[in-house]
Amino acid sequence: MGDLTDNKSLDNGVSVVPSRKKDIKVVFHKVSGDDDDDDEHTTETIHLQSKRNEERGNNEEARTRSMGNRLKGIFCPMCRRIGDGGDPISTEAGGTFAKEKKHCPGLGLFYGLLATVFFSVIALLVKTIDGIHAVEISAIRCFFQMLFVMPMLIYYKTGFLGPKEKRIFLVMRGFVGANAMILLFYAVQQMPLADATVIMFSNPVFTSLLAWLFLKEKCTIWDCVFTVFTLAGVVMIARPPFIFGARIEGIEEDYNSHLKGTIAAFGGAIGAACTFVILRKMGKSVHYYMSVWYYAVIGLIECVIAMFILGEWTVPYCGRDRWMLMLIAILGIAGQTFLIKALQIEKAGPVALMRTLDVVLAFIFQFIFFNQKPTLWSLGGACCVVISTCGVALRKWYSNGHQSRS
Repeated sequence: MGDLTDNKSLDNGVSVVPSRKKDIKVVFHKVSGDDDDDDEHTTETIHLQSKRNEERGNNEEARTRSMGNRLKGIFCPMCRRIGDGGDPISTEAGGTFAKEKKHCPGLGLFYGLLATVFFSVIALLVKTIDGIHAVEISAIRCFFQMLFVMPMLIYYKTGFLGPKEKRIFLVMRGFVGANAMILLFYAVQQMPLADATVIMFSNPVFTSLLAWLFLKEKCTIWDCVFTVFTLAGVVMIARPPFIFGARIEGIEEDYNSHLKGTIAAFGGAIGAACTFVILRKMGKSVHYYMSVWYYAVIGLIECVIAMFILGEWTVPYCGRDRWMLMLIAILGIAGQTFLIKALQIEKAGPVALMRTLDVVLAFIFQFIFFNQKPTLWSLGGACCVVISTCGVALRKWYSNGHQSRS
């Protein structure tokens, strides 16, 4: 009907006038009852627009716009839009998309670097404080951490007890994590700073083994190889007399203190690995600040009880040590915050590799502030532990990326 070039009247008084392809114009000629008044026709025009053509045009327009947005996402990363994060924005097609939050490239690694520096400075400050037991330092840190986390729990309305079915895991996380912190501080006081840091840094290797035992995660032959390398590095740092002889170089006081520090650092590494496994078991159903809250409260209670039993509670000798203790607590909170932010932005593999700088900073601090040169055995043990930790991080990074692609 749209191909007609002139008006053709129909017997029933209806004629069709050609118009655009999208419209069909129907003209009704209303004839009056008197035949003599044929010239006095009243014409009423009704425009009926084809809905089918309109819908087809809208679909083509939306398809063209969608293709344009897809091309923008390919050729212009700044214009990319995703549907599972960011703030929703409206488009002309009526759809709602989510705009991806744009982060500065390398921001996650920068946060990981800040966390590494803060944790290294904490170990250095613990080493410089004299006359205060490691348990008392841990108690002061837990006290200030608890004061910081309490307003956060009120702000996020999480409560102070957590989900009922997760409380047993929260208690275990607080108890094991507090013990790992105490053992680390004790190891730093009893042995060279770099040696204690290297042994504590071996916890990712033990995390893989404990996850295989308790969480049924996959364990490969590489995990076993990395574990052997880590244990070899710990032995090289500990240097037991029955292997290395009676004359041992590179220890601060006597070998008994060095051995106590080695055992404490190794126990702290196992405790840190258990903490990571418990956090994996809880998953994301528990708020991060709730986990830190249990860590601070249970750690404070445990440290206070231990101090009364040991009878080692003392007041810092000078104001400088008191400021150091407060700075340890503040840096501990800042380090944990930046580490969590790094893991939220960046993948765990690169962040774990960034944490290897902790060992390098420990050797640098030991040489600058304590004038202690590392021995070849310490450097060899550090290389074994760092290689093993980097191997675990790279393997996890590769396996996670391969699973996401498949």
